[in-house]
Amino acid sequence: MTRSRLAPGTGIVTVPGAAPVLRTSGGEFLRIDTGGVTGEALVRRLAGEEDPGGEPSGEEPLTAELARLVEAFEAGGHAVSVPPRAPLAGRTVHVLGDPVLTGPVARCAGAEGAEVRRITPDDVAELARATPDHRTEGRVAVVWCLDSPVPEGLWDTADRLPGRSIAWLRCHREGSHSWIEPLAAAPGDVTSRHIRLRRLAATPAHLELAAYWAGHRTPDTGPHPTEASAALIAALLTADLIAWAEAEAEAEAEAEAAGPGGAGLPTGLPTGLRTGLPARRRLRRVDLRDLTFTEHPVLPVPDVAPLPAPVPVGARAGARAAEARP
Repeated sequence: MTRSRLAPGTGIVTVPGAAPVLRTSGGEFLRIDTGGVTGEALVRRLAGEEDPGGEPSGEEPLTAELARLVEAFEAGGHAVSVPPRAPLAGRTVHVLGDPVLTGPVARCAGAEGAEVRRITPDDVAELARATPDHRTEGRVAVVWCLDSPVPEGLWDTADRLPGRSIAWLRCHREGSHSWIEPLAAAPGDVTSRHIRLRRLAATPAHLELAAYWAGHRTPDTGPHPTEASAALIAALLTADLIAWAEAEAEAEAEAEAAGPGGAGLPTGLPTGLRTGLPARRRLRRVDLRDLTFTEHPVLPVPDVAPLPAPVPVGARAGARAAEARP
């Protein structure tokens, strides 16, 4: 028989002289109505504590009331019968860029269950050209990290990855600040081109910023990421990958629940994002001097309709003359 245990992050607090209390993974304290079940029996069942004699407890007799309590814990997500999977299990994360950042990103993503692969810009171009594969849809991501400003046109090809159902995440440094751009996972998400346009539109120094990006600047004086700041950047990038993976898993579950003919949500919608700005609409700026970061909402830039073709001057004059005739 499968035995439920307390979910990770939860615990039962035994207050002396009072009923046991559940501390949820979110830090809330909830009173437990144990009915006729003793607190000790509930703890032994869900926490696997030892018997008073110091021996590991055997299978606790599953009375009707104890079964009701265990089911209530399971329904609330406070107890699980199977250990939860790592959040990035089943996902492939391709990493490239400067080693001072890609090393920590690879370690963080791998620790969360991802299969991490090192690739090159040529490999990114090949991924962008490949035909979308429904078997890997929502399961492949590319993370590109730069310890410098982005050279003109470097990320243009990678901006096509979301159209191939490949998540696209990136960061770069400008002086003392590292910028973590929003993860793009589907057509219509924020790309690196959108970020450049939004930032140019938001500053009165747009000519100077464009010149800075184009390389018209003095040699770089740093500061380069330290072990601590690189770990912070890697953790933030990994958090965005986890948000993407959770959203994809939630969309897949809803689509399966809807059935073949149902109206399930398509893969790629930013669901499951609980607090703060969604990962796919959030630009982060990390200050490498004091390890603080700020978040800024950002939206994609809509395509602009092309201007009508200019009409030759002679044709305009002829049209006016024709309109003037009775």
